[in-house]
This record gives sequence, structure tokens and C-alpha cells, in this order.
Amino acid sequence: MEDRPQHSDEPSKGDGPAHAESAPVIAPGYTIGSITDQISSIVLTRPTSRGWWIGFGIAFLIVMVLHAAIAYLLVKGVGIWGINVPVAWGFAIVNFVWWIGIGHAGTLISAILLLLHQEWRTSINRFAEAMTLFAVACAGLFPLLHMGRPWFFYWLIPYPNTMGLWPQFRSPLVWDVFAVATYFTVSLLFWYVGLIPDLATLRDRSQSRVGRVIYGILAMGWRGSARHWHRYEVAYLLMAGLATPLVVSVHTVVSFDFAIAIVPGWHSTIFPPYFVAGAIFSGFAMVLTLAIPIRAIYGLEGFITLRHLENMAKILLVTGLCVAYGYLMEAFMAFYSASKYEQFLALNRAFGPYAPFYWALLVCNVLTPQVLWFRRWRQNVGILFIVAIVVNIGMWLERFVIVMSLHRDYMPSAWGMYSPTVWDWATFIGTLGLFVALLFLFIRFLPVISIFEMRTLVPEAQVREEHGATEAGSVTGELRTT
Repeated sequence: MEDRPQHSDEPSKGDGPAHAESAPVIAPGYTIGSITDQISSIVLTRPTSRGWWIGFGIAFLIVMVLHAAIAYLLVKGVGIWGINVPVAWGFAIVNFVWWIGIGHAGTLISAILLLLHQEWRTSINRFAEAMTLFAVACAGLFPLLHMGRPWFFYWLIPYPNTMGLWPQFRSPLVWDVFAVATYFTVSLLFWYVGLIPDLATLRDRSQSRVGRVIYGILAMGWRGSARHWHRYEVAYLLMAGLATPLVVSVHTVVSFDFAIAIVPGWHSTIFPPYFVAGAIFSGFAMVLTLAIPIRAIYGLEGFITLRHLENMAKILLVTGLCVAYGYLMEAFMAFYSASKYEQFLALNRAFGPYAPFYWALLVCNVLTPQVLWFRRWRQNVGILFIVAIVVNIGMWLERFVIVMSLHRDYMPSAWGMYSPTVWDWATFIGTLGLFVALLFLFIRFLPVISIFEMRTLVPEAQVREEHGATEAGSVTGELRTT
């Protein structure tokens, strides 16, 4: 095993309030070579551990539960779920919105923080981007299965057909198809473009012929020349510019599923910004949930430092306050509007049959993140991990409470309760297994941290940039090649 610089996660006793802000984004002692060795060794030289096989095996078994649930659904129909006439959406849309929200942090970290020149993004952007793709893949399953006849999903796409059948463009569910498909496509391209230099590194370092061939094909002939780097940097910047509006637009369109409906508690202009803030909130919570175990298991504390964790905790706190403001405005406008239907919905959420879920989401999303006001707790890895998991649970409960608003409509004769069946839970838990299984495969076969971007952070790279005479037209070209 290669030698790694010694570092500590614990702040020194004399650290002042500005410790996290002044802390480096990479632990001292690393060189360009040691960064390449440590990150690439996870993929190439480190043997597949027993823990990896056990974890992947458990996730794979849960994926089989998902397959069984989908197979039974296709045979029997959506009647196996708990959906009914008042609550016609149920778990399918709850989980769809939750997964889409989780996928937002990857694009935010990769695109927006790149445009803002935030160096601390370099250690977490790669697996955050992968998390986005896996979350969107899980999200896309639910509306397709909820259609009842998913084999006709292409009817939602405007294509020339002899039957004169065209999508209803006034439906926000059709808007979802375009928004989510665009988001997935741009995120996939952005992720893959960022991987190309690292794939070339794995190609050159691979000890097996199969590895050299596969990584060589994926690297698309990358040689690290000045022309390659110039075109890469232009393409990467353009992709970041394209991806940035999607952070706002995608979950805004998803919120229209609710806001466009003439339903008490849904027909509100606060839903788009409220949903976007909630998506970033849950997305960063999931990034923390993944980053903390990954850095501990693979010894990446020198790359994912306390500065990264604290910055993410601060974003979690800010977006949590935005979500809390959304909850407050919902309640305020319900009574300020003098609409008896809006007032009934607000009181029903707080004291009706689903009241325990409403109060639980307030505890998870409003009260729990308040511990992040204290620097000592923001720098406690265990507390951060617990807060992140609680927030993920709370954001799922929020979507559940929103959808459950349908159980009492304008007419008492249309009221009805919703209870998820075992097949609802099997489908949801199955997508969790799919997400984790894809994450295991990603960690095993691709660099979990961007190698070439981490190289630019070491002092050796800074010296080369200052004296490297950028004659070839790329400041970082020489630094990033192996």
C-alpha cells in the first residue's frame, strides 16, 4: 500500500473561529504523484475487499426485490399498490419527487460551484455527479410504472405517428418528461466529459489488457496535449453553463405537478422556490451521507477534509432555513387568504389522521438542522452523518404529507385514507438497493475523486502554474497529464 501523508481531522486546540475557512482543501504533504497513486489504486491495485462483496451482494438482493415487485406489477396492474380514488398518486409520485431532489446536489456542486471558482468542490464533485445520475434513474422508474401501461411510455414524446396521437402539452406531467430527460442527458454528458482525463490515467496505469482496452475506448484517444486540454476546458465550461439553469428549472417543473392543480394547499406560487430549496437541502444531505463513509472506508480524509464537510453543513443549514420559511408561509397564507378550504387543509395536516408525519417532518427538517449553527457540531463527523440521514427522512416525509393532502377533498363523500401496501414498500426499498448497487459499481471501476482536478491543488502545481510559461495555451495542461 502506498505511503500517504499523515493528517488529522481534529482541529488544533488553538484554532479560532476562522479555522474551517482557512483550512486547506487538501491535506498538506501531497504531491501530484501521490494523489494519482492513491485515487487510482482504489480502482486498479487495491483488491476487491470482502466488505465490498458483502455490501454489493446485499444491495443486489434488494434490486432483485425491485425486479420481483415490477414483474408482479406488470402482471397484475397498479391495483397492487395502495392508490385509490382520492389519493391517486401515492408512493409513486412521493418517491419520484424525493429522488429527483436528491439528484440536485450533484449538478449544483459540479456546475455552479465550478463557475464560482470554488476549489473545495474538487474532492466531492465526481461522486456527487454519479449520485445525480443514479438518483434520476431511480426517479424515472416511478412515473413510468404509475402509468399502468409503461410499455407505451413513448406516447409522452412528440413523435410523428399515423394515429394523430400527441401529448397534452398543457399537462405538467408531460413537462416532467422533457425536464427530467434533459436533466439526465446534460448531467450524463457533464459527468462523462469530466471523467475523460482520469480514464486516460487508468488506461495508462492498468496492468491488464482488458482494462487498457476498456479504459482506452472510454478515454476517446486522450493524450493530454495542449490542444486536448484547450478543447476540454472550453467544453467543460460550456457544459457547466448549460447545467446551471437545470438546477432551478427541473425541480420547478416538478413542483408544477402540484402547483398547477386547483387543490387546496397545492395551488400556490411558493411551490417552485420552495421545491428548489428542498431539493438542494435533500441533495446535500445525501452527499454528506455518502461522503462520510467513503472517506472513512477508503482513507480519503486528506482529500475530503473537515472544510468540505463544514461547507456542506453550512449549505444544509441555509437551505433548511429556506425550507422552514416555506412551511411558515404555507401556514400563514392559508389563514391570511381567508379561504376555509386552505384553513381546513392546514389544520388537517397538523391535527388530522396524518398529523404524526407532519410533526415528524418539522422535527427532521426544521429542528434537527439547527444544531449546525455551532461550529463544534458542524465539525463532528458523527453528528453530521446523523443530521444528514434525519434530513433525508424528513424530506421524504414532506413529499408524503404533500401527496396525502388529497385524502380529504372538497366533498366529504370523496374522502378516503391511503395506506401503502407491501408492494409499495418493495418498490421503494428496491430503488434504494438499485441506487446503492450502482454506487458500489461506480466506486469499484471509476475514480471516486477527480484525479486531475485534485492535482491542481497541491503546492507543486501552484509553483508550476506560476513558472510554467503557458506557451501551449493551457495553464493546467502539463500539470494534469500523467
